[in-house]
Amino acid sequence: MMRRRSVAAGALALVAAPAVLRNAHAQGSAPGTVSGKTTIQFWHGLTQPLGGILEGLAKEFSDSQGNYAVEASFRGSYPETMVAAIAAFRANSAPHIVQMFEVGTATMIAAGRAVKPLHELIRETGVAIDTDDIIPPVKGYYALADGRLMSMPFNSSTAITYYNKDAFRKAGLDPDKFPATWEGVEAAARKLKAAGVATPVSTSWPTWLHVEELSAIHDVPLATQQNGFTGLNAELTVDNPLVRKHWANLAKWQSEGLFRYGGRDAAGDSIFPAGEAAITFASSGMRARVVKEAQFDWGVAMLPFYEGTSPRNSIIGGASFWAMNKGPSAGATGGRTPAEWKAVTEFYRFLNEPERAAKWHQDTGYVPVTKKGYELTRASGFYTKNPGADVPIEQMLRGGDTTPNTRGIRLGGFPEIRTIMAEEMERTFQGAQTADQALSNAQRRGNTVLRNFERANKA
Repeated sequence: MMRRRSVAAGALALVAAPAVLRNAHAQGSAPGTVSGKTTIQFWHGLTQPLGGILEGLAKEFSDSQGNYAVEASFRGSYPETMVAAIAAFRANSAPHIVQMFEVGTATMIAAGRAVKPLHELIRETGVAIDTDDIIPPVKGYYALADGRLMSMPFNSSTAITYYNKDAFRKAGLDPDKFPATWEGVEAAARKLKAAGVATPVSTSWPTWLHVEELSAIHDVPLATQQNGFTGLNAELTVDNPLVRKHWANLAKWQSEGLFRYGGRDAAGDSIFPAGEAAITFASSGMRARVVKEAQFDWGVAMLPFYEGTSPRNSIIGGASFWAMNKGPSAGATGGRTPAEWKAVTEFYRFLNEPERAAKWHQDTGYVPVTKKGYELTRASGFYTKNPGADVPIEQMLRGGDTTPNTRGIRLGGFPEIRTIMAEEMERTFQGAQTADQALSNAQRRGNTVLRNFERANKA
C-alpha cells in the first residue's frame, strides 16, 4: 500500500510538472569539473544490483577518456527520481540527465524547454549516434510522430510468457511447445487443472499485459490520435470488442479456477518462481528471478494472440535518459555550456555502442535496444547457452515495422490511467460488474484524466 501511495504521489507531481517546467529562461552557468574534466550529473531510479551495473558504466565512460566525467547517483523509484529532478529544476540545479520510466514520456515532452531533446543534442554537438540502429518498438516509444528522438533509449523490457515444463508433462502437454493462441492457453489450462495443478494461469502487470500488450499485438488502438502520439486531444478506445472479450475470458477463467489474479504491477511476480502457477505473463526482466528461484524445469514463449490474428510486435517497458536544462534561470543554452551538452551526448554515444548494448542485455535481462547489440549477443553464443533469452527481442521485432498501434503509448497521466484500469478490472474479478461495464467505466474515467492533462498543457 505504501508503494502505491508513493507511486501515485509521484505521478501526481509529474502531471503537475510541465506547467512549472515550461517557464525556463535566463542565463547559463559554468560546468563543474573533476580532475580537469567537464562533469555532468546523472540521476537514476535503478535499485541494486542494476543500479550498480549502471553506475559502473558511468565510471567506465569517465575513465575511458580525458575530457568528461559522469557522476551517477540513485534517487529512489522512477516517480521519486523525477519528483527530485523537478524540485532541483525549481532550485536551478537540475541534473544534466535523469532516467524516466516509459509511461512518463508524454509528461516529459509536455515539459517543453525544461528538457533538451536528443535530436537537438546530436545536431548541435555533432556527436554521431546511430539512432537508426535502435530497434523500432523502442525507438518509436521515445520519438515524435516524425521520428525525431526526444530521449535516449536505454533499459527496455517487454512482457513474455513463462511456463512450468514439469507441470506441462504432468498434464500430457508438449513441454517444448507453448500454445501460440489464447484459445490454446485455455485448452492447456483445462488440462493442467484436470491434472491437479491448483493454479494453471496467473499474471503480473495486469493492465500492461492485458490491455497495452494485448492491444499492440492485435494491432488495435488503445487511444485515438495514434495512441496519443499526434495530439493531446487523444481519447481512450479500450472499450472495444477485443479487450471486452479478453477481460470477460479472464473473469470466466478465474471463476472456474483456471486463473489467479496476483495483484497490481509486479505483485504477482512471486507466484510463478514459487511453483504456484504453471503459466504466467510477466516482464522479460523477471527472468533473473526465475533463474534464481525456480526449482523446476521451465521455459519462455511469446505472448499469445487470438485465432485469426497476424500478431504484431509487443511494446516496451523500462526507461530512457532525458537531458534537462538547469532551471528557471536558464536561457537559450539551457544553463549549460557547450562542453556540458557535448559530455551528455558523448555519454549517450558510449552507451549506444554495440558492445555495451550487448553486455547490458546479457548482464541484466533487459533487451538489447540496438540491432547490432542483438546480433553481437547472438554471435557470441549467449542464446545457445541461455535458451529463451532471445524471445523478448524476437517478439519485439515480430511483424516488421511498427504501426501507429504498436509503436507505444503517448498519453498524459498514464500512470493514473493504469490505476483506474486496475481498479475496474479488480471489480470485475470480484463479480461486482461485467467486463463490458468495467471497460466502459475505465474509458470514461481515463478520458477525464486525459482532458485534465490537456487543459494543463495546452500552449
